[in-house]
Amino acid sequence: MSNRSLTIGFARRGYSPSGGAEIYLKRLARGLADLNHEVILFATNDWPREDWPVGQMHYLRARSPLGFAHELEELRSEMPTDVLFSLERVCSCDVFRAGDGVHRSWLERRAQLEKPWQRLLHRVNRKHNEILELEKRLLDDRRAERVIANSLMVKREIVDLFNYRPDRIDVIRNGVPLNEFRFDPAVREKARADVGLAVDEVAILFVGSGWERKGLRFAIDAVEGIPNKKLRLLVVGRGTPADYASSKAYFLGELADVRPMYAAADVFLLPTIYDPFSNASLEALASGLPVITTRANGFSEIMEDKIHGSIIESPNDIAELRKAIETWSDPTWRSAARSAILKRASQYDISKNVSQTIALLLQAASEADSRSGKMRKT
Repeated sequence: MSNRSLTIGFARRGYSPSGGAEIYLKRLARGLADLNHEVILFATNDWPREDWPVGQMHYLRARSPLGFAHELEELRSEMPTDVLFSLERVCSCDVFRAGDGVHRSWLERRAQLEKPWQRLLHRVNRKHNEILELEKRLLDDRRAERVIANSLMVKREIVDLFNYRPDRIDVIRNGVPLNEFRFDPAVREKARADVGLAVDEVAILFVGSGWERKGLRFAIDAVEGIPNKKLRLLVVGRGTPADYASSKAYFLGELADVRPMYAAADVFLLPTIYDPFSNASLEALASGLPVITTRANGFSEIMEDKIHGSIIESPNDIAELRKAIETWSDPTWRSAARSAILKRASQYDISKNVSQTIALLLQAASEADSRSGKMRKT
């Protein structure tokens, strides 16, 4: 089985060029294709075909979470795949990667920061209810044969909320191609010039789509409350800038390649309400940046407070966020920490993630063969 070439089906609804899940999936698929495994993507038609050069694509018509899941389920018996690996909450799959975390947990965390009318509105939201229903099918009803969590936080949530067997949940942390994030002074100089940064300005970088969940309003509140005029917040990702008034924020929109912004930045800031494991945080670390984030980011499990950045207990603790920003705005602190930051990042090269995931997919394929054999006998 270890030398077997697999045909792996991936399921992903929706597309964002700067989305962490999309970046992860493309990196994983490339690693699998390089090892002569066949990869097939089942996606909605907003995924550009040129962004999947490693294998076949099948576009599904349905756009809603439940519609996508039902259409995929109808195709399962016809799929020429050994393993269905879903990054979405679907009706059933061989392996479910909970890369978006546990939706129930996210809603509970958000509710703690919302007004009563907002909580009521979200409780009747159709999309949220569809996702919760699918999450229950996969985890509570055991329609996912195995689960990959990218942090211990997510594994604990799945076990605690759904009583899912912990031995069927593998923690495989994200990885990035470290060589692509090596520091280049020329890239930094050009990137800073492109966004109009002065030589002595401190650039605080925020990367993420879904600004509410990622805590952009907390980031802006923190930066705006620091009197230093030489502080700039660079915001990368999809959102509505008009909803966020700020004199220090520079909205760059979605970028297909964020690496120049990591090079331009001095500090990475993500005061997220909930993030299973922020891929952008790891990319920032690989770029040598100190990371300021919250305990609700599964990425915080791999960093040490005051060594690789700062861990804030609550995203709306603006005073602590300001203190951390002021600390890491000091070039002496950043210079002293850089070696430790890069050393920690070196443990999370994408090759490690790919090898661990392939091993699990081989195991899942063997289990799928065994299940289908039993079904034929019965």
